[in-house]
Amino acid sequence: MGAVYYTVTAVNGDYAELVSDAGVENTVALFLLPGGVDVGDRLRRENFAWSVEAAK
Repeated sequence: MGAVYYTVTAVNGDYAELVSDAGVENTVALFLLPGGVDVGDRLRRENFAWSVEAAK
């Protein structure tokens, strides 16, 4: 399974609202994501691990 890329669209309490490059919306608990995640950040999920992608 390859990497899936998401953009954080909102942070609501203890959860982040994400949308993948394919347009799939997802809600993820903040404790599962890298610290300091904020709206507009680009995330990569690969092998059940999350990381923040550097800006291009």
